[in-house]
Amino acid sequence: MNRKIVLVTGANGFIGRLLTQALLAEDNLQIRCLVRKPGEPVDQSIETVRGDLLEPGTLPTAMTGVDTAYYLVHAMAGGRAGFERRDRDAAENFVRAAEKAGVRRVIYLGGLGETGDDLSEHLKSRLEVADILRSGKFATTFLRAAIIIGAGGASFEMVKALVERLPFMITPRWVTTLCQPIAVEDVISYLVGCLKDERTSGGTFDIGGPDVITYKEMMEHFGRILGRSLYILPVPVLSPRLSSYWVGFITPVAPSVSMPLIEGLKNEVVCREHAIRSLIPLQLTSYEDAVRRSLAALK
Repeated sequence: MNRKIVLVTGANGFIGRLLTQALLAEDNLQIRCLVRKPGEPVDQSIETVRGDLLEPGTLPTAMTGVDTAYYLVHAMAGGRAGFERRDRDAAENFVRAAEKAGVRRVIYLGGLGETGDDLSEHLKSRLEVADILRSGKFATTFLRAAIIIGAGGASFEMVKALVERLPFMITPRWVTTLCQPIAVEDVISYLVGCLKDERTSGGTFDIGGPDVITYKEMMEHFGRILGRSLYILPVPVLSPRLSSYWVGFITPVAPSVSMPLIEGLKNEVVCREHAIRSLIPLQLTSYEDAVRRSLAALK
């Protein structure tokens, strides 16, 4: 039996590395990773192709023979200025190359959030990428996730640094915004599940954990797990943009990544539909258990 070629873009990233490891456990797959800077392979059976979605000439080799491609790329790590343009160019280059190669399916992990004019630049860009991918001649599965909790993830590292370094925080109103964090292990299960279940082909699905909480509650729960007292004082005069500057200084996450994420916290990110749960049933991980697992992975 011929093995199906599955391409993972952004394979060296937080999600890409974990997804690649998970795909190794599946039968009859040939895993190909598109990376800008090849590192040590997770497994000798993985094919690594050097390329960049912003350089169209590097893509044909990566796309040849691919049945399904995971789109896990975002441009924030390349610098704050112009990341929306880079996201747009990368998605458009990907679509052209995938169509030419005859790629059948694409699975995209993007951001959860309402549509409208008040979205942050980050969330607007994530939704624009989804629209570009869905314009392709292949079937696009769009998974919309809020904050992903896992060691090495930008959101987790930001919350951890704030709780550890700032026992007293004066914060803007975004701390009362609702969100639905999801454990990275559950995200990976959904990504693999979508590959295995053709019913998800072409669909858009909200994915989140079992807890709907505020960002203030997220930090308070995190503090209790670490055994740290935390006092948070929301004030109306501190804007998300202004708070993003001091968060950029306090946390180890690059400002080009942390600042757009913080500015996006004004937008409620809660699942509005749960169709994915009937297609791919999981025992979803609670927020506190996700934090404990992530902290244990750092030891």
